[in-house]
Amino acid sequence: MFSAYAEIAAAYPWVLPTAAALLGAMIGSFLNVVIYRVPAEKSIITPSSHCACGKPIAWHDNIPVLSWLILRGRARCCGAAFSFRYPFVELLTASLFLACWLHFPPVVAVVGWVFLSCLVCATFIDLDHMIIPDTFTLGLGVVGVILSVLVPTLHGQHSDFFLLASMRAATISLQGLLIGSGIVLWIALLAEIIFKKEAMGFGDVKFVGAIGAFTGWQGAVIAVFGGAVIGTVWVAIAWLWQKIAGRSAAPAALKAETPEGEPTTIGLGAQVPFGPMLAIAGAIYFLFLRGFVTTWFAQFGELF
Repeated sequence: MFSAYAEIAAAYPWVLPTAAALLGAMIGSFLNVVIYRVPAEKSIITPSSHCACGKPIAWHDNIPVLSWLILRGRARCCGAAFSFRYPFVELLTASLFLACWLHFPPVVAVVGWVFLSCLVCATFIDLDHMIIPDTFTLGLGVVGVILSVLVPTLHGQHSDFFLLASMRAATISLQGLLIGSGIVLWIALLAEIIFKKEAMGFGDVKFVGAIGAFTGWQGAVIAVFGGAVIGTVWVAIAWLWQKIAGRSAAPAALKAETPEGEPTTIGLGAQVPFGPMLAIAGAIYFLFLRGFVTTWFAQFGELF
């Protein structure tokens, strides 16, 4: 099996990355359904995708990205407009899958696909509803610990004794879960005392814990403080938009429409969910910053 993989990779270096990106686009199409149906407490399996008018969407009109371009963003059956967010989520997921494949060994890349797919779902659900379902917080945290045991290389653990490597990886994952959620919990409690109102939802506390289960405590810390930086930029853009447009609502270009045709706003309003900022920072750390940040923390620790 591994020799066949090596032969394909050597002879056709573009095949496996392309396959990863195509798989990501298909998963992204499924994530669009998850993003709508999970908060609505609907099955993500049945019924199949259908238009706002109630007619099922044919398979050839449900090809990721391509169908949206061919149909120019409108349903074939009734001409109803479909949001640009559909191909955007598909392209985003395809890009994340490709980045995982290029940066990690195959087994770690697959774990990364699970992690980043959940981050995508949590991001858009939080933008739509200002909530992150427990599936993508508590559930993701449990999955992170389990996958750390099964794939200890996720946390850089290698050993001739698999059980030893698994125990070390599980410890790192649990540390990330507990320290990450603990940091945010204390920040939330202190902010509530200072501002006399809730400054951060408990869902964010659980969400950072879930991120830490996949990235360790360093990733959780980066997610919190990196998310704060991204959130500051987000609020600045929102403020600038409101000044230019002379309104507080989200721009029309950022209005989304669910697969079943119900409109929802994902734009820049007065209330800014923190979950998407955490997800972006966590994804950036997971894909690009792990080695650098781990080395930096190690060098910083040596000073004390």
